[in-house]
Amino acid sequence: MFNMPFRLEQVIGASLNLTVRQLLMLRRLSQELLRSTTNKSSIASTATKSIAAYLSPSHRMNSTTTDSSSNMIPLSKTLALGAGCYWGTEKYVVKDFQKMFPGSIASAAVGFMSPDPNAMKNPSYRQVCSGSTGHVEVLNVELNEPEKHFEELIKFFYMFHDPTTKDRQGNDTGSQYGSAIFCSDDQQKEIAGKVKTELQSLLDAGKIKYSGKKIETGIYDIQTFYPAHDEHQAYLEKNPSGYCNHFMRFKEWPVMN
Repeated sequence: MFNMPFRLEQVIGASLNLTVRQLLMLRRLSQELLRSTTNKSSIASTATKSIAAYLSPSHRMNSTTTDSSSNMIPLSKTLALGAGCYWGTEKYVVKDFQKMFPGSIASAAVGFMSPDPNAMKNPSYRQVCSGSTGHVEVLNVELNEPEKHFEELIKFFYMFHDPTTKDRQGNDTGSQYGSAIFCSDDQQKEIAGKVKTELQSLLDAGKIKYSGKKIETGIYDIQTFYPAHDEHQAYLEKNPSGYCNHFMRFKEWPVMN
């Protein structure tokens, strides 16, 4: 085995209009080719045949329109979002996001999650509120069709909270109120990272405004979710005048010129 000076998917993907998920599959394919090929002269031949088949017009059209190719690993349905007090996060996702995309949410519950897999187990609300456990107030979400709605949800997430205030939303201060995306697989992390990078570019270009200049949102592997007590679930639905410091910062995702 030898070290390639470049990745095959970078060379091929640079000239093709591939989706994030197709690029991920191309990366995996190129890695498999490198592992299974023992001499330099045969890489070009092997890569050309295998990747050409994967990127044939009929294959690409099918995977772009249906995203259901047998070679595609399904995008996970589950994620968790931290955007400050979870009452507002739940309201904006379950109610307002679904006004835009009816039936997109299969289930949702508020609770706690830590980026640290070794964090305290089953913390109480009071313990999390102390800021000492490292848990974030989150909305745990299951999507019906993640291929259609995961990226849209990540974009919407940035519309109703301020991701530039580290460990704070409005008057709520502490690590429990941090901006966070907990992802269930590498494809989710890739998409979340792409959206975050795009958001930073929009902020730098003055297309959107927050209180700060740097996107502080953490992107983590999903960990154990600890649901909050029943009285905290659907809180603003049961108490419409209850506390909420979220509001729409912008209503449409801007386009870079």
